[in-house]
Amino acid sequence: MIRVAIVDDHAVVRGGLKQLLSSEDDIDVVGTAGSGDQAYEIVRSAAPDVVLMDLSMPGVDGIEATRRIMRESPDVHVVVLTSFEDKRRILDALEAGAVGYLLKDADPSEIAVAVRAAVAGGSPLDPKAARVLLESTRRDARPTAALTPREREVLELVAEGLANKNIARRLGISDRTVKSHLTSVFQAIGVADRTQAALWARENLDQQGRR
Repeated sequence: MIRVAIVDDHAVVRGGLKQLLSSEDDIDVVGTAGSGDQAYEIVRSAAPDVVLMDLSMPGVDGIEATRRIMRESPDVHVVVLTSFEDKRRILDALEAGAVGYLLKDADPSEIAVAVRAAVAGGSPLDPKAARVLLESTRRDARPTAALTPREREVLELVAEGLANKNIARRLGISDRTVKSHLTSVFQAIGVADRTQAALWARENLDQQGRR
């Protein structure tokens, strides 16, 4: 059972999401919160696997709440659920530690899918947000010549959506080695996290394959 906490300053939104997710056989909503401060507390008390996090809230906003949660509970998967689709908000949320970014106009069924994807090690990303990041990575793209053959293999598997443990199993290396390769990859191509790396790879490696 996937344990989920919902953080949004609108009670109607919290109630709707709780009703939606509680109807799924494999999801248990273990708590809701109306502010960033409450989000931090509910993670400590309810130990959710996934937090659906709004960004715009009074007091501590969703980005700062995500940072605090990641410092205290790095194994929690924060998925942003917001109406903002500008580049700065998306990047700030991902850099704070969010693993996914959804927009509130998404189809309701996509939210449960995103929750499952986050727990499985994926990075659920709304198509509109993905386009924003893709444009950014296109402008900032660096050549793949700086990557070693192994780093390129790891990057290709990240682009396929594999989690670190699955990459390690596929390549016959340890999780720690995968993390080390990813750190080098991020530095080489100029991205901050695996979501941006996956987008970069899909654009740049695909282009190379078509040449």
